Amino acid sequence: MTIQTTLRAALLGLAALGFGTVAAADQLADIKAEGKIVTATDMYYAPFDMLNNGTYEGMTKDLFDEVSKELGVEPVYQDIPWTAELPGLEVGKFDIVIAPVTITPERLERYTFTLPIADATVSLVKAAGNDALTKPEDIKGKTVGVQQGTAQFKQLEAYGQTLGDVTIKEYGTTDEAYADLAAGRLDAVAGSLPNLTYLVKTRPETFALFEPAQFGEPKYFAWVLRKEEGSKNLAQAINNALLKMTDDDRVKTIQEKWLGTYTELPREVPAN
Repeated sequence: MTIQTTLRAALLGLAALGFGTVAAADQLADIKAEGKIVTATDMYYAPFDMLNNGTYEGMTKDLFDEVSKELGVEPVYQDIPWTAELPGLEVGKFDIVIAPVTITPERLERYTFTLPIADATVSLVKAAGNDALTKPEDIKGKTVGVQQGTAQFKQLEAYGQTLGDVTIKEYGTTDEAYADLAAGRLDAVAGSLPNLTYLVKTRPETFALFEPAQFGEPKYFAWVLRKEEGSKNLAQAINNALLKMTDDDRVKTIQEKWLGTYTELPREVPAN
C-alpha cells in the first residue's frame, strides 16, 4: 500500500466518523446545553396561535410553555408562514414546528410527530342566520374556503369530489377565509373543529357551525420534528411532558380555557 493510498484511507475513515457523529447527534442534549428550544408557528391560527396587540398567545403557547418547563429550557417563538414551516424544519432553521400539524400517513413517513395536542377533524362553518346550509352535504354547488396546504384542504377536496360541483377557494390564512365568509364572498369555510368552535364562540353574531359540523375521518393535531435518529430523545421527552400534563390536568385546563371544552386525546401517536 502506498503512502497516498494510506492517507486517502485515513481521510475516508475520518469522514465516515464525522458523518457518524452528525447522524448520532442528540438534539435534546444540544437544546439543554443551549438552554433554549427554537420553534416555528403561524401566529394567525386562533385559538392555537394569535397576536394580541403584538403579544403572542394561544393554546399552543400555553401548552408549549409548560412543556418547555418540563424540559428545563426557554422557548423561542417565531412567526413563520405555514407554507414555509415544514421546509424550514427540514433544513434545520428551527428545532420544532409547534403550529398544529394534522397527522397523516404521508407526513408520518417524512416527519417525527409528537403525541396529539388537539382534535383536527375537518368541519364546516357558515354565516350566522344562513338556514339554507345545515349539514355538510349542503355545500354541493357552493363555494367553500380553506387554508392552502393543509390536511383540511385535502379532506375537503376529497369530500367535494364525492359530492360533485363544489368550488374550493384556497387562502394563505384562515383569517382571510373568515373575512370573505363574513363579507358574503363564500358560502362556507372548512377547518378543524377546534378552530371553528373558537371562531363561533368569539363571534356568534357572524358565524355558525353546520349541524353536524364534522365530516370525514377523525384526525389529530400534533407538533413536528425532523425524522432522524437525533430527534428521538427530544420527541420522547416532549411526549413524556404531555403525558404528565394530561395526568395532572394541565392539558384539560388549557383546553377548557381556549376551547370551552375538553377532549381526551390518544396516549400514543396515531398511525394515520
